[in-house]
Amino acid sequence: MKTVKDMNIENKKVIIRCDFNVPMKDGKIIDNNRIKESLQTINYCLDNNCKIILLSHLGRVKEESDLEKNNLEPVAKELSKLLDRKVTFINETRGEKLEHAVSSMKEKEIILIQNTRYEDLDGKKESKNDSELGAYWASLADIFINDAFGTIHRAHASNVGIASNIPSCIGFLIEKELNALKELDNPEQPFIVILGGAKVSDKIGVIENLVTKADKILIGGGMAFTFLKAEGYEIGTSLLDNDNIDFCQKVINKYPDKIILPVDVAVTTEYSNEEEYKVKDIASIEYNEMGLDIGPNTLELFKKYLSDAKTVIWNGPLGVYEFSKYKKGTDKLLEYITDNNIKAILGGGDIVAAYKNANLKNEVYHASTGGGATLEYLEGKKLPGLEAIK
Repeated sequence: MKTVKDMNIENKKVIIRCDFNVPMKDGKIIDNNRIKESLQTINYCLDNNCKIILLSHLGRVKEESDLEKNNLEPVAKELSKLLDRKVTFINETRGEKLEHAVSSMKEKEIILIQNTRYEDLDGKKESKNDSELGAYWASLADIFINDAFGTIHRAHASNVGIASNIPSCIGFLIEKELNALKELDNPEQPFIVILGGAKVSDKIGVIENLVTKADKILIGGGMAFTFLKAEGYEIGTSLLDNDNIDFCQKVINKYPDKIILPVDVAVTTEYSNEEEYKVKDIASIEYNEMGLDIGPNTLELFKKYLSDAKTVIWNGPLGVYEFSKYKKGTDKLLEYITDNNIKAILGGGDIVAAYKNANLKNEVYHASTGGGATLEYLEGKKLPGLEAIK
């Protein structure tokens, strides 16, 4: 896989696909971490006297009303602050204004083009990898650098489309992500997988691909209750992925020593942070109760299996971490992992958000910037954004 270091980019016009899909509220950026993650590649291009054109999506654009809230201009301003240099924002995705700005660029100048998904208003040209759009964006530069790990599992015009037309490589962020994930191809044992989140259906491919490699798979979150149901337990009104009970039963039957389920849970009668909760053994859940977090005995059980772990991959929180009462299991296990320097890779999405909000005194080995991309990598799928560069 060619990286930016393998390319002669000196004095070249480069187009970089970044992941500036940051959380926004009232036009303000709540968390700028994804912007910060792009800086190494951008600065490397600046050091090589490049003319830099940046592309990114933000949110989903399905109708006209989505345009304003997904405008990338606040990102241009934040990037200007972080780089301490001007970033010119072009409020269009194609056209004369953009072409004139690109043709008149000087070395070390930076342009950020408007949200690539603005093109989705016209037949989903970005998301469906319109060949004409990909070729148009490619025509603006000499070299394409894909540094948006969060979209490499999608074939879009702004990654696969551009890479199909001009010399291409990956940036430092994608290189870092892939190096971390490659450690899971032949993981140092004991290898522990932690899976949480809502649905079993989201993790079927991961379970099938990793169950033969893993020493144990620790299961929490809403998906644990489908496994418990398959075991014959009363789960009350807890989350249930009814279509995948049979899958859970087959996995438990085939790998009884590898699948580790909760032994106690925090239960309540309403999906709310206001109601009182009780910690109950899994055999004691009543018909009107729902489990919203793992209990203390489960936490200790999970710690026992992690105590001598050499490699850990974790995807999905173990409880409803949006509620302060039900994020304890996730936070405490994160704390245990970081305090004990366990080599853990967090698979993007909600578990990384939980990690960043946990105020831990130590850092995890690697926190991925792309949940969907990580899941598909763990399932063993080919990633279109990388295949186009290969």
